[in-house]
Amino acid sequence: MKDLTVGNEAKLIYHFALPMVLGNLFQQLYSVVDRIIVGRYIDDTALAAIGASFPIFYALISFMIGIGSGATIVISQYFGAKETEKVKRAITTIFTFLFFASIVLMFIGIFFSEDIFRLLNVGEDVLPQSVEYFTVYMTGMIAFFGFNGTSSILRGLGDSKTPLRFLIFATILNIILDILFVAVFKWGIKAAAAATVISQFIAFAQAIIYLEKKQHIISFKLKQWVFDWELFKQSLRIGLPTGFQQTFIALSMMALIRIVNNFDSTVLAAYTVAGQIDSLAALPALNLASALSAFVGQNLGANKIDRIKKGLRATLFMSWSISFVVMLMTYLFSKPLMGLFSNNPEVVGYGSSYLLIVSSFYLIFSTMFVLHGVLRGAGATLIPMFITLMSLWIIRIPLAIFFSRAFGVEGIWWAIPAGWTFGMIGSLMYYLSGKWKRKGVIKHQTPKYEDI
Repeated sequence: MKDLTVGNEAKLIYHFALPMVLGNLFQQLYSVVDRIIVGRYIDDTALAAIGASFPIFYALISFMIGIGSGATIVISQYFGAKETEKVKRAITTIFTFLFFASIVLMFIGIFFSEDIFRLLNVGEDVLPQSVEYFTVYMTGMIAFFGFNGTSSILRGLGDSKTPLRFLIFATILNIILDILFVAVFKWGIKAAAAATVISQFIAFAQAIIYLEKKQHIISFKLKQWVFDWELFKQSLRIGLPTGFQQTFIALSMMALIRIVNNFDSTVLAAYTVAGQIDSLAALPALNLASALSAFVGQNLGANKIDRIKKGLRATLFMSWSISFVVMLMTYLFSKPLMGLFSNNPEVVGYGSSYLLIVSSFYLIFSTMFVLHGVLRGAGATLIPMFITLMSLWIIRIPLAIFFSRAFGVEGIWWAIPAGWTFGMIGSLMYYLSGKWKRKGVIKHQTPKYEDI
């Protein structure tokens, strides 16, 4: 566990974020390996099937992720206030919730997968493999929620290194199983999903063993578990807006997939690959923002408001620097990167245009997410939810529909950064208002609400 309320702000955030960046990089490799091997050893239709599956999976889990993030903020603030007993009760409460939620979502995903794919207008050539892949993938929901919930809680306690070790092991195992199942044994697209599920279960098992032996603040002995309704309500107050926000994002991804499906399967395959590369490029900004959330949560809990200003400035500088380098690399290597996944020149061409357009706005994207990091850490999640709702459903999706009809495929790509720009402006305005400072779960008698 790491106390983020003392020490140099920039160094703390950097050293806290670095394992998260590496961890999420390895976690993204789950998807990257699936796409490379499926694209190379099966076909572009299978690649498109994986692309169609992800928005549905994200839509199913997004609401629960939001509530889990609310619990993480509660945990980090109580940890900053040195209230250890409430930290323990909050942890067992959120684990109980995530366990039952994962079972419900698993059955929904398995039994209604084909209906959901048809709702998204997935082509008949892509539909069978989409259902195969998604059905197997959904069997790993308990492991997914368990492992990611454990990782999030440890980060809320200031430990971002332990989840990294588990992720590295799981990713290497996933790569080996992918190659073995798909490239060697030729078991098809279901095997790619099975490789990921097996890896997640083993990573979760490792996390449980570690926590039982090494981390006494978390226990998996059921007799010590408590479901605290009051702490759960606090998690809901903070997490529900984030849950709705994540759901809006997921539904917008599904809507965007439906717009993409108005074109042929090569466009969907290109969107699948380019979106994966884009996700990798966005990792530094996302993880710096997550590190800043934990930093803000602990310092707000400790009533050290002055440190938040310094932390924000340091995070923006790091995020902008990395975003500029990533943007430059994307400009130089967009086509070779696309070529790793597919030999089809149409797929490479569509995907390259996506990367060139979207990467031009990485500085705006990173600013938006860093600001979100401050607001989430403070527990001010309601207004950002409305900002996200408007940026997606008033800006991005309507523009994607209009631009796709007027300019073709590239019109969809331009709608994505348009939504980011609106979201960044709205988040900045709310941050400058200062109202987010009063949203913490710890109510100090003499709060220091100086302007920052």
